[in-house]
Amino acid sequence: MPDEKEEQPLVSKKGIVIDLLLSFCFFIFMGAYVLPPHVPSDDSFVVNIVAFMTSFCMTGVFWMAANMFRVTLVDFQRSKKN
Repeated sequence: MPDEKEEQPLVSKKGIVIDLLLSFCFFIFMGAYVLPPHVPSDDSFVVNIVAFMTSFCMTGVFWMAANMFRVTLVDFQRSKKN
């Protein structure tokens, strides 16, 4: 039983903060650079609104993928030590 307390948790506060920062950067990158050329409008306000709304949905998927990657990596490192 003492071994269980020494194991690294699958989800840590540091990991959550890193994932949130990466997600924020992804949101800005997608909304400002990648998506606006794909919005079929001449009005820049509409282009920005649609690009950032789409970026919001994509950022949610990115955040879940980053969390799943981190949990899988920690689990892999745990099993590698045993």
